Amino acid sequence: MTVPADRIERLHELAREAARDGDTGLARRYVRRARRVAERNRLPLPDRFKRFSCDACDAYLVPGRTARVRTRSGHVVVTCDCGEHARYPY
Repeated sequence: MTVPADRIERLHELAREAARDGDTGLARRYVRRARRVAERNRLPLPDRFKRFSCDACDAYLVPGRTARVRTRSGHVVVTCDCGEHARYPY
């Protein structure tokens, strides 16, 4: 892995820990920083990072705490506290 990819992965871990500890503001800052590192280095965000962050408000999504997860026929709907929906097929 390259240095920016390692940094994105580390920021993902820090955002997850901060969100689980209840510090949503710090988790949001980590998500924004990781997105900026990815943009500057023209790297895609890892798929699991995309699935656990809101595109609208950059919140780190923790099911039951900062996100609501519902299953529908053929897809999963993840709703952030800001009201943004993300749908993923299964």
